[in-house]
Amino acid sequence: MARKKRKIRVAFQKNRQKNPQKPDLTRRVLKEGIDAADVPSEERVRGRRGDLTRYRTIIGEEDATGELLRAVDDPDCLMGRVLIARGAQCIVRSDDGRRFECAVRRVVRTLARDERTAVVAGDRVLFRPVSEEQGVIERVEPRHGTISRGAKRRRHVIVSNVDQLLIVASAVDPPLKTNLIDRYLISAEVGGVDAIICINKTDLVEPASLMPVVGLYAQLGYDVVLASAESGAGIPRLRNLLKDRASALSGQSGVGKSSLLNAVQPGLELKTGEVSEESRKGRHTTTSASLLELEFGGWVVDTPGIRQMELWDVHPEEVAGYFPEFRPFFPRCRFPDCTHSHEQSCGIKHAVSHGLISLSRYESYLKILRGEQE
Repeated sequence: MARKKRKIRVAFQKNRQKNPQKPDLTRRVLKEGIDAADVPSEERVRGRRGDLTRYRTIIGEEDATGELLRAVDDPDCLMGRVLIARGAQCIVRSDDGRRFECAVRRVVRTLARDERTAVVAGDRVLFRPVSEEQGVIERVEPRHGTISRGAKRRRHVIVSNVDQLLIVASAVDPPLKTNLIDRYLISAEVGGVDAIICINKTDLVEPASLMPVVGLYAQLGYDVVLASAESGAGIPRLRNLLKDRASALSGQSGVGKSSLLNAVQPGLELKTGEVSEESRKGRHTTTSASLLELEFGGWVVDTPGIRQMELWDVHPEEVAGYFPEFRPFFPRCRFPDCTHSHEQSCGIKHAVSHGLISLSRYESYLKILRGEQE
């Protein structure tokens, strides 16, 4: 059955237009002592025009889910998956196994103007080969399983089309931040992705000191892996969790994501770095997300480290719903619009005071509710 097609009106990026009036008209009137009425009538005195937005009409078609896509009728186009995306340049592997260095057509970037990047690692794309090694991306197929964050009031999709997110934290250097883990857990749920928590560098601490954190998240139903890229602890379990799945690794800089992948699959030889002695924060070694095929089955995206995880498409009144341990106590709140922060007769606050909800998780909730960044 042919897909339905219809016209789409698209606003392109704003362009500069030169000022139609001669410059410094006011200064000339004041300096030369001429009367404003003597200014030639064809020179209009008006405010400077700002940016002009251009529009273009394109043909769109609906996919099986009803989502509107740009129609592409070129029979030479191929389907592929984006391995690496750097701005408007991408490495794409076609379904027949060939690799192409592809540019992103401007109309594709325009359709994604509300997002930081139009194409990300993991995307399924329709592209047109222009040579044996180069091509042009004509369309991005509908995404599923995305991990996103906010960046300068725009959506930044970190990775797409994954089944699970491996949230990597470190026991020390940089220190363990449970608030950042909580933000990743929310982002994973928003994007429809399963979440796994991996605490790396366990060889640098006494494992017993991590049991409260492990127990907290395990009770909430999350898989928690204690691992060490240095000693090899937890690596076999990571292999088992990654096998035959589409996964993404994410976490703050310096936690050892690339080191873990090097241990999971020897021979990858991903670049690694050290933690800064002054700030105890990680240095960026992975500069762009890269899709890697695993020899034991499945594939994984190694993403750049981040220091802040601003949640995207999560409204303040929705935050509590992403804390599963809160849900049994909602009916005990006196007010239906309770924010669980300052109200009296709050079921959540009562549960925290009686040890039924972790104090650290509740404090994490309050930070997210107030919009504080980690």
